[in-house]
Amino acid sequence: MPKRILIVGGGYVGLYTALRLQRGLRPGEAEVTVVNPENYMVYRPLLPEVASGTLEPRHAVVPLRAVLRKARFVSGALTGLDTVRATATVRPMAGPELELDYDELVLAVGATSKLLPVPGLAEHGIGFNSLAEAAHLRDHVLRQLEIASATPDPKLRRSALTFVFVGGGYTGVEAIAELQDMAVDVLEGYPEIDRSEMRWVLVEAMDRILGTVSADLAELATTELTARGIDIRTGTLLESAENRVMQLSDGTKLPADTLVWVAGTRPQPILGELGLPVDERGRLVVDDTMRVDGHANIWSAGDCAAVPDPEKGGTCPPTAQHAVRQAQQLGENLLLTLRGRAGKPFRYNSRGEFVTLGKNKAVGEVLGHKVDGVLAWTLRRAYYATQIPTWNRTVRVLGDWAVGMPFGHDVVNFGSREEPRGAFRQAAETK
Repeated sequence: MPKRILIVGGGYVGLYTALRLQRGLRPGEAEVTVVNPENYMVYRPLLPEVASGTLEPRHAVVPLRAVLRKARFVSGALTGLDTVRATATVRPMAGPELELDYDELVLAVGATSKLLPVPGLAEHGIGFNSLAEAAHLRDHVLRQLEIASATPDPKLRRSALTFVFVGGGYTGVEAIAELQDMAVDVLEGYPEIDRSEMRWVLVEAMDRILGTVSADLAELATTELTARGIDIRTGTLLESAENRVMQLSDGTKLPADTLVWVAGTRPQPILGELGLPVDERGRLVVDDTMRVDGHANIWSAGDCAAVPDPEKGGTCPPTAQHAVRQAQQLGENLLLTLRGRAGKPFRYNSRGEFVTLGKNKAVGEVLGHKVDGVLAWTLRRAYYATQIPTWNRTVRVLGDWAVGMPFGHDVVNFGSREEPRGAFRQAAETK
């Protein structure tokens, strides 16, 4: 009888583990089921370019059903786990809960935004972890420009043109850089607005931005952003966002209609409810083969697992590079386990890193060599275009970039898609 492999999560770890199994399983050796709330995987390194409009949102995702043709896909969310019966409970999009049996279980549920008890944050902030958030922010920034261009009220203009980002890691830096670059590029279409009226503020609690990259690379990024007029506040906290007034720990008060919270992530809360060992950060405790401690048939990797890092000590950083390699090794270890052999420990040493800072702008480090400007931007795009799963997606991404190269950003706000029935309701009310 074929073994039953259940993969919960369709992000990097879920998708790449399933792909490795799809390539390596022998006929009849195992049945693979993948569970994820959405039927696609978001390729997160491309979210900043979705936000700036240089990439179509649908091209930054990988359709799970299309690429995992040898696996069963269930659209739903994990709600419970019985490790004695080896059964997972899943809530589908509609209908009663499902019980899915497994012989081997992979928990790859990823992470969610790590919110702090800041007054007004939940009401006025937005994250930058999903496709919807990235697409919304592009429309939102353009909408703020429209508001500012149409009103003579100085307070309203000031609030509309102030954009505050909290969190100076990869995500925060890339998000503010891409969106500011887009806003500046489209200002030609807003003659009522002077560039000096826009205020872009990056708030970071640590003493420098990009704390997980080398100090030299972070300094390159800081110099570039500062030269473009982005106000970087290090060693600073957001204390309140009530009434859309951003109160910073340095005493500054900024009326702002835009607050983007990118100050870290935390594992999905469901992990703490499963009865499995977790560390102080809520991540599953795993060994170097990515088996959950005390459970020979449960595995985990990526953002939701504390995978040991043999190269630098401690645990692996939550980067796409590490998640992809962990998933590939996890898939290999599952194949070895099915065939009665021992799994291999995870080992990976980063080959480099890139930080996009807008069109034709980036900084990076490749095999110990630092690059910036157009070269870094080109190398970054080439790397990610070849890394996104399936040639179908690679061609679509390259096509978007090639078409957009000679032109500027579009000044089109699709904010109405967030209220798709608005016009219909208005027509019904005025009949």
